[in-house]
Amino acid sequence: MTVLVISNQKGGVGKTTTAISLGAALVGGSVVPLLPVARAAEEPRPSVPDDSQLNGEAGDPKSCNYWRHCAIDGFLCSCCGGSQSACPPGTEMSPVTWIGTCRNPGDGKDYIISYNDCCGQSLCLRCKCTRTEGEKPVYLTWRNNDLLWCFGTSSRAVHCSVAVVLGVATKS
Repeated sequence: MTVLVISNQKGGVGKTTTAISLGAALVGGSVVPLLPVARAAEEPRPSVPDDSQLNGEAGDPKSCNYWRHCAIDGFLCSCCGGSQSACPPGTEMSPVTWIGTCRNPGDGKDYIISYNDCCGQSLCLRCKCTRTEGEKPVYLTWRNNDLLWCFGTSSRAVHCSVAVVLGVATKS
């Protein structure tokens, strides 16, 4: 990339052009490591278990006993204008999350669940759930649901929480 800069100083054009070309090369070079992340974002999402065959509260996203809610702490977005995996309009999902591993009673598999707060409006105050199966102490923050997780968003106000399936849990 070559940039031409007009300068009133004698010899200034060559020096400025060299400096900008070097700066552009350095900035361009720093973007290269981000490319794998961009490709990873295009990978297909894991298939989500079919909840239609589940009876009762285990299949109801508005229930605290819904299978994905084994480690949730907050107001359920499915009761607040969103769904079990999408924030309500006017809120934004926090990119910072806590995780849990919940067993789907339909297929008997354990799934890794990402619990994200939806931020930007006052508390929903409907369908409050506090489930703590597998919760760890606060010093293991990614496994603790007692924190407000609206980091990396335009507002720190928590509205509700979602439970997004990340994939099947495997034993290593």
